[in-house]
Amino acid sequence: MITDHKYTTALFAATDASKTIMDIYENEFDTIIKADGSPLTKADLASTQIIHKHLEPLNIPITGEETEKMPFAERKKWIECWCIDPLDGTKEFINRNGEFAVNIALLRKGKPVFGVIASPVQKLIFAGGKETGVFKISFDSIDNSNDWESINDPCKINNPMVMTCSRSHHSGPVLQFINELKKLSPTIKFSKKGSSLKFFDLASGTADAYPRFAPTMEWDIAAGQAILEALGGSVVHAETGLPLYYNKENLTNPYFIAKTKPLLALSP
Repeated sequence: MITDHKYTTALFAATDASKTIMDIYENEFDTIIKADGSPLTKADLASTQIIHKHLEPLNIPITGEETEKMPFAERKKWIECWCIDPLDGTKEFINRNGEFAVNIALLRKGKPVFGVIASPVQKLIFAGGKETGVFKISFDSIDNSNDWESINDPCKINNPMVMTCSRSHHSGPVLQFINELKKLSPTIKFSKKGSSLKFFDLASGTADAYPRFAPTMEWDIAAGQAILEALGGSVVHAETGLPLYYNKENLTNPYFIAKTKPLLALSP
């Protein structure tokens, strides 16, 4: 069960941030384009403030998309830190397709040990890690763990196999990965979805793989990796096959491939 105060605090942080995001989503809002070309809304900023308000009393350092970045000389000394994306899928938020999320991960020595992914629209959370197990939690039952649904390892590959992929980003090397999948399953079904909600599908077993051959940042997938690894799956470097690690000097992720446990067992 999820009983550690750090972890329950993260659950409440994600829930409260999600409610504020929805208040903004249901009304008019302006969009700012940051220096790197990515969009920013007041929902990103409000969510950041709420998450920090919850997490800062725990005295664990925080890094994240809209959080001030500490120099690596300081960060590399951290044993634990939070890695947060206050509004993952800002483009989906702006397009009003509902496919955005709140991500909170706890990193320990560069490894994601606990993750929370919240869908403000679905009012739903997937959360957990190897220490706790993984749970599907509705916002309405956040106070009552007896109503949480325990998620088990996916038991089989879908037929046809399902590859979840980005709605907003595409890249050529994905075709090579698809050809590899076709050695295991002649028919591949594609499920396009924005943000870390792709990990909802992997965790629930409705998708088998998620390749990403386009830029992402640590806070985009750290929570998803903690959850997927707890279910026997993996998120690995596309070239080395090694698990991704975090709180690096460069906070950009390498290209990666996420797989569920059944696919991991069958993959060449």
